[in-house]
Amino acid sequence: MIDGGSIVAAAAFGAVIGSFLNVCIYRLPRDKSIVWPSSACPNCGHELAWYENVPIVSFFALSGRCRSCRNRIAIRYPIVELLTAVMFAAAWSYYGPSVLLVARLVFGCSLIVLFAIDLEHHLLPNVITLSGIVVGFAFSFLADPGWKASLFGILVGGGSLLLIAEAYYLIRHEEGLGMGDVKMLAMIGAFIGWKLTLVTLVMASFAGSAIGIALIVSRRGGLKYALPFGTFLALGAAAAATVGPGLLDWYFRFW
Repeated sequence: MIDGGSIVAAAAFGAVIGSFLNVCIYRLPRDKSIVWPSSACPNCGHELAWYENVPIVSFFALSGRCRSCRNRIAIRYPIVELLTAVMFAAAWSYYGPSVLLVARLVFGCSLIVLFAIDLEHHLLPNVITLSGIVVGFAFSFLADPGWKASLFGILVGGGSLLLIAEAYYLIRHEEGLGMGDVKMLAMIGAFIGWKLTLVTLVMASFAGSAIGIALIVSRRGGLKYALPFGTFLALGAAAAATVGPGLLDWYFRFW
């Protein structure tokens, strides 16, 4: 039985992991090491003391500013830490101690990093997507969705977007999707299998279309405006991994 104390501990551990994810989000697009040097203010280089690096708490204790130069700290830092804390608590209460718990948390952390990096830099680092394909497939031998569904998920995820990208290029003679998106959806397939990968693609496409139309209507973007599709894939995958099985059961009742 999962008690309240263990859920709080899971949330606290998740917040610490969220702090590390912030390091990855900032450093990976800049080709910097995620283990060295220690955390510092990106504006003045002030090396953070331990009490300035307490997840969530330090941001508010410092009023969202660097203690040295008083430059603003990006709001992304506490948001990522809080989101990761909630994810760890929810996953612990739902899955309990299991291999699937670890797999889902690794998957969720990867999605958070990819979402944030693609939103800011329009970049999906290979170190996350390609490594994720291998790790997700390895987990499938020990937990859901099983290695066959995982392998098919990799092929369906990567193959479907690759075909879409090639078709778009043949018709429009320009790139519509990057290879990063292809590798990311293959990674998603490795973790959640081919069925939920298709759910992910549908959800991401609808969300991307809705935002794109809203930008055009509001005149903040046009048909050529580049949307970071990886962010929508991350949202779609998170939804598919949580409510996707219920949606599939509901859908197949009609057949």
